[in-house]
Amino acid sequence: MEIQKKIQEIKDSIPKNVTLVAVSKTKPVADLQEAYDGGQRVFGENKIQEMVDKFDVLPKDIQWHMIGHLQSNKVKYMAHFVNLIHGVDKFKTLKEINKQAKKHDRIINCLLQAKIAKEETKFGLSFDEIERILQSSELATLENINIVGFMGMATFTDNQEQLQEEFLSLKDFFKNQQLKTETKNCTLETLSMGMSGDYNLAIKNGSTMIRVGSSIFGDRN
Repeated sequence: MEIQKKIQEIKDSIPKNVTLVAVSKTKPVADLQEAYDGGQRVFGENKIQEMVDKFDVLPKDIQWHMIGHLQSNKVKYMAHFVNLIHGVDKFKTLKEINKQAKKHDRIINCLLQAKIAKEETKFGLSFDEIERILQSSELATLENINIVGFMGMATFTDNQEQLQEEFLSLKDFFKNQQLKTETKNCTLETLSMGMSGDYNLAIKNGSTMIRVGSSIFGDRN
């Protein structure tokens, strides 16, 4: 019951409008089932094959979020069930998601990943690149996707001022784009920022969705 207790503690400590994504990558199905039995319905995985395997055996009212870096050629394996794709960082990937969603007569929700960290290793689009995607005429032709917001991963640092600056930059950009974006397949309402180590700060700076793994399931091997 330890997992359920931790989930409840987190839910009690965050605002009602913030969605908790339980990051279950590398964790056994039994752990996810325990979380599910405690009421958790949103799970995040970073490898498509692992997510497919878990989808096949776990209850079908789970919302599966793909939170890892996404290769276009793997989209087809999850297009029939994935609820939200967090890390879209290429227009080409959006086109592939749209193509695969169409085959299943679905609309797949996507977040564009913004590069807010100062680290070179993080994936993501610049704010200018995101703006170009949102304003492009080609985006309007992708009828089987819905861009519901942005995702950003802050620098891996203890420097709270730097983290705050990175989170705030994305929040301001998000608010700005909400005012100017008028595409039918783009409803900007989700800002996914914050993980186990920094989600409280992320929420203070506008996050509406947090991705928490080790604080729920314990450290990964």
